[in-house]
Amino acid sequence: MIPADLQISNLRPGERIEYVLHRHWITLFYTGGYIFMLVIITILMLVFHTALSAFIPSTLLTLLLLTFIMFFTLFIYVYWVDNELDFYIITNERIIAIEQLSFLNRTVRECSLEQVQEVNGFARGLLENILNFGSVTIRTASDVSEFNMELAPEPLENARIILNIIQEYKGTHRERMQNIGRGDIPNTPGTP
Repeated sequence: MIPADLQISNLRPGERIEYVLHRHWITLFYTGGYIFMLVIITILMLVFHTALSAFIPSTLLTLLLLTFIMFFTLFIYVYWVDNELDFYIITNERIIAIEQLSFLNRTVRECSLEQVQEVNGFARGLLENILNFGSVTIRTASDVSEFNMELAPEPLENARIILNIIQEYKGTHRERMQNIGRGDIPNTPGTP
């Protein structure tokens, strides 16, 4: 599924987006779990505020509570951004992996479809099999030896879709090379 608002500025001539792979919705559930923990801990600290104020001054306790809420909220935001901004774009010529490593640390890697050697999908454990999420791993012969998307939706189906795109590319690429070998000039857009 390709989002309608996805704009890639460095596509090559004739290159088009075939597929976009995002993380599974379970990451929102994990984020919700962290929010739930924040709410429970905050409620417990407020309930025991009077008991703790016998040992710690009330203003310091309130400051500690606000600091805790602020840092825990920042942690939740960073966790959400880290998962929300990870995605793979598969075009008809290459794979572009955009990964948020940490809050202000983002990496973009790419590999030609010609260099892809293996595509695997894994769903391990009961929860991953019931909710249909897991890992999609793409092994390549390039400098970027492996692309690995954790918490990917429908890993087996997505691996098959990506593999079909790669096989289609290799088939058309092989056909173009045979035409060039026979002396045929391939039709390219904009050539008379």
